[in-house]
Amino acid sequence: MKKPIVLIAAIMLTLACNQSKDTRGIPGPEEVEARQPDLTRNIELEAEELQKQGYQTFVYDEAGEKHLLQQYFIVFLKSGTNRSQDSVTAAELQKQHLAHLSRMANEGYMSLAGPFGDDGEIRGIAVYNTPTIEMADSLARLDPMVEAGRLDIEIHPWWAAKGEALK
Repeated sequence: MKKPIVLIAAIMLTLACNQSKDTRGIPGPEEVEARQPDLTRNIELEAEELQKQGYQTFVYDEAGEKHLLQQYFIVFLKSGTNRSQDSVTAAELQKQHLAHLSRMANEGYMSLAGPFGDDGEIRGIAVYNTPTIEMADSLARLDPMVEAGRLDIEIHPWWAAKGEALK
């Protein structure tokens, strides 16, 4: 009786280990193409288009490679003056806060957001991709946590290379 069970288990293990990309959803190393730089990108034209939309940009050259920098706005989400909500209200505000952040990202106003890992005064950040600090301020103040006073905001202009990824 033990031999058939062991044999069936061995077959199932072998089949599980030999799953294709279709069942795993993850391409293997032989299927991944190396990412090549975009040689067709026209940095000056991109900067001009952004400036027409009201964004502040500049182009700099580093060792023959051009980089487009754009001004973003970092919003520090700080502990607000009204943190006395009961747990049910606080949980609902958190749900609405996350929905607000998702909406800002989905509509292209926000590039990055997340909480800090400690229990300090600054609870998290959001990086807004807007042409002006006034627009970033207005959008950040629509956050239900800010409206309720549970969070407060502090905004600073921040420059980053357009299109670069975190590493």
